[in-house]
Amino acid sequence: QVRLVESGGGLVQAGGSLRLSCAASGRTFSYAGRGWFRQAPGKEREFVAGIRWSGGSTSYADSVKGRFTISRDNAKNTVYLQMNALKPEDTAVYYCAAFSGGSVYRVDNYVRDSWGQGTQVTVSS
Repeated sequence: QVRLVESGGGLVQAGGSLRLSCAASGRTFSYAGRGWFRQAPGKEREFVAGIRWSGGSTSYADSVKGRFTISRDNAKNTVYLQMNALKPEDTAVYYCAAFSGGSVYRVDNYVRDSWGQGTQVTVSS
């Protein structure tokens, strides 16, 4: 089983940047990849970005394309989410999870027990 811990959230002004980290222990780079989701108050959890281990392909939600970048550091068993040009609508709790296969955009394709505790990102206007 893989265990994931997110960090790096915080309060930032609109236009600023943050880098989130998703550190893994256990079956670190097992499964098919890893993804980032976010959930704002009163809203459903939504896909943000994902990375597949095979080939390193990445995927992004349209709302973050061109502003966010997902990457991995094999030596540190960590996946990062670099977030630039942040907007108030990016405010949410950000979660990472292990991706088991199929469409990277679907929350159902992530390992249920792998979700981290989340890290809060707040963007002020």
